Amino acid sequence: MAGFGDYSGYNRPFGLDPNRETNDIYDTRYQQIYGYHTPLTEEYQGPPLVMDDAPEEENNAYVTTAISVASLITENLLSHPFIVLRRQCQVHNSLRNYHIVPYTLLPVVVRLHRRQDFTTLWKGIGSTCIVKGLNLAVEDVMSKGTGWPKEIGKCSSVLQFLQHLTLKSISIAIVTPFYSASLVETVQSDIASDKPALLDVFREGFMRILEWGTPSRGRMLPIWAIVLPTVSLGISKYFAHILLRSVTVRILRFQQRHKHELNDSYNVNYSKNAQNPLIEDMNLKANIFSFITMEILFYPVETIIHRLHIQGTRTIIDNLDTGTSVTPILTGYQGFMDCYNTTIAKEGLGGLYKGFGALVLQLAAHLAIIKLTTLVVSEMSNLLKPASTPTNSEDSVHSQQKYLFN
Repeated sequence: MAGFGDYSGYNRPFGLDPNRETNDIYDTRYQQIYGYHTPLTEEYQGPPLVMDDAPEEENNAYVTTAISVASLITENLLSHPFIVLRRQCQVHNSLRNYHIVPYTLLPVVVRLHRRQDFTTLWKGIGSTCIVKGLNLAVEDVMSKGTGWPKEIGKCSSVLQFLQHLTLKSISIAIVTPFYSASLVETVQSDIASDKPALLDVFREGFMRILEWGTPSRGRMLPIWAIVLPTVSLGISKYFAHILLRSVTVRILRFQQRHKHELNDSYNVNYSKNAQNPLIEDMNLKANIFSFITMEILFYPVETIIHRLHIQGTRTIIDNLDTGTSVTPILTGYQGFMDCYNTTIAKEGLGGLYKGFGALVLQLAAHLAIIKLTTLVVSEMSNLLKPASTPTNSEDSVHSQQKYLFN
């Protein structure tokens, strides 16, 4: 593809060069802008890169990398207290205050910290990280053993894409018993339960596997009855995520292409470069947007599945109506649809969104950390910029601060 900005085209003869492949779409667009016809070819590389822009592009690359790291840390570590709150609300079927809005949680959190220590909202973080690592390890072993692609970017055919989804499904199914054990550690009250050891998640997970058909504890559902809905949620959420991400990237690229076409500065080959900071920025934005959207859309389904996981485990959780007491989880669901119908009948539609305010706080904190990282890295990169470009410093700062989430 060719770019715009070749002003030498004013001296070219009218018509098409038969030895070059013409892009009719961009050619028509060029006629609309300049009123005449000129070929756009694969050989044409667009206007030469301006050397003064190189430091700014390098700084933008630093910003994108820093934000990727900050997003990863926030998603897996810093968001854990909010995950604890939302899960405790989700599994509490008799919770009177649904905490759908964030501000109702704030006084409860204050009372929790007064009655318990600061670590009360960090319980289960060790087992949560172990389960995520176990999931990655299972995917890696299966990928090496079967040759199925572990990453969506390596799927070049429909068959490979189906193999990729199958690998994800099997991995989620294998990890499900350990996820159940981790969920219990995340929601149980510290003052009413013994603190689990770091590796207890493996012991409890293997116990759920050994009790595959007939659990030994009361109303606990057999693990096979939980695996199918858990896998369905995981794959549906993953597929919707990559689909929305792909659509978002296409929209962002179209907007960027249209913007540069009007400025006569679009270069197709440069825009397709995977190392282009602009492309990395688009992918990052699309990832964050699709992550937020999937968390919101699948929240009711997640509520039902968490209740199925926790049933019969004799778990005592913090009462988030008061923040000063504890309460046991006593339910008797027969399966996914029974849990859904019972929740709607007894708690209303809002029962599926219990603890949604904690999710709002989690996403707000996520975006705030990313924005703060953007500003800090932008300022630092500007301070470390070579002194040879002092005249462009103000413009560069303004550009970098608007680089993401402007």
